Formats: sequence, structure tokens, C-alpha cells
Amino acid sequence: MIRPAELTAIRAGEIDLAFRRWDRPRVKVGTALRTAVGLVEVTSVEQVALSALRAEDARRAGAASLAALRAALTAREDHAARAIFRVGLRHAGADPREALREQVPDAAETEQLLAWMDRLDAASPAGPWTRATLAIIDRSPGVRAPELAAELGRETQPWKADVRKLKEKGLTESLAIGYRLSPRGEAVVDAERDADAPPRRRAPRPTGHPLPRTIGAPATRTLRAEGVETLEQLAGWSPERLAALHGVGPVALMRLQEALAALGT
Repeated sequence: MIRPAELTAIRAGEIDLAFRRWDRPRVKVGTALRTAVGLVEVTSVEQVALSALRAEDARRAGAASLAALRAALTAREDHAARAIFRVGLRHAGADPREALREQVPDAAETEQLLAWMDRLDAASPAGPWTRATLAIIDRSPGVRAPELAAELGRETQPWKADVRKLKEKGLTESLAIGYRLSPRGEAVVDAERDADAPPRRRAPRPTGHPLPRTIGAPATRTLRAEGVETLEQLAGWSPERLAALHGVGPVALMRLQEALAALGT
């Protein structure tokens, strides 16, 4: 619910407040939100009146003015009955899962991960799913979740929830469309291959930052067709060149520009 430009400003220390209309607090003090710029920690949550907001609140929330902040909080009629909450935020460093994905486990840790997967399989009402899920992601990186789930005979949302369990252990990573195995996940999959089986040949992993998931599937497919997999590959592109591509609409273009600005490219 935090826009990429706002995340960039939070990381830079330029924004440390957000205002939300909620029927009840949706976050707790100390919560670490995982975002595109790493962890964002919730430092405070308090209910406030619209009339109590001041220009300093608007500045700290990244709003153009106090009037703009108040207008944003009253724009939707269906939110009028909900309370306003002032949420304090701070950047709390990198998402630890990013580093974990690159950590290839040794033999002992691999055995621990395989045993953990066995426990997930035994407890699942859907039956054993961990190996099949890793295998299909390994075989089909960047394919939409509904297509992968259907191939496995699973409903999309429960299957995506299971994939998130693997992601927590650093075994998978989400792409703008679909998923791929991390180096850590590849090592775990390969550990269970037969000793006589030929090594798994995988396409080279793109180096750099993946295209942001916020640009949407049409823009992602369009850029992939142009051979673009990472933000770094767009560094020399002009906004006009991007906008000329069919499938890259105004929102996707804005998201790409925000992501490129966050990288300093």
C-alpha cells in the first residue's frame, strides 16, 4: 500500500509518516514491512482527527500540502466513517531474505531444509507439495502462478500461500510474473537428484534488479519480448522509447521511472 516513490523517500529519510483510513489499526508498533526497498519498520500508530493534522504532518508524509493530505483522506466516500491513523515509519535495512537467497546451504543445512519440507508435506491437507512446487518453478521460471497451480491441480491462492513458505526459507523469489528458484533453492533441488542423473542445465540468471512487480503483467511481457529482464537494461532508455511500447501504459511507465530513480540510474 506504499507507492514506490514513497518507499524511496522513506529509505532516504525524507518521509517518516503515513496516514490511513482504517476501521481498526492494521499494523502494530515494531512490525517490519517487507517492501521493494527492504524492511520498513512501524514506529508508532495513533488515531488522529482530520482537524488535528498540520503542515508538518503533510511534509513528513510526502504530501504536496496540508490541503492535499486532507483531500486524499476524504476522497473516498466509503472511507468517511473510518478513523484516521497516523503511522510512523522508518527504513530498517535490507530484507534478510535477499541475502538468504544467495546462501548455498552446506550438507547439514540441506538436510535440515529437506526435513522441514517433509514436515510441511506431512501436515498439508493437499498432500505432498514441496518438491513438485520447486520442480515446476525450476522448470518454468517467470510463468504465471495460476498456470503453474493448474498444472499441479491446485487452487491458485492456497498454492501461492505455500510458495510463500518456501520464499521465507530463501528457496524461491517472486518476479514481476511468476517465480524462480534462488541459488539456495537450486542447491536444495539438486541435492535430491540421483547421483547418476545428468546435471540440471538452467538458463543463466539475469544480473541486476528484476523488473518491479508493480508494473503489471502486460508491461512485463512487453519488456521481456524486447529482451529486457532487469532495470539496469533500461538505464539508457528514454521515457519516450518506453512509452512507445505497446503494453507499457502510463502507470507502468511511472512505476519504472520511480524504480530507476531509486537505483540512481
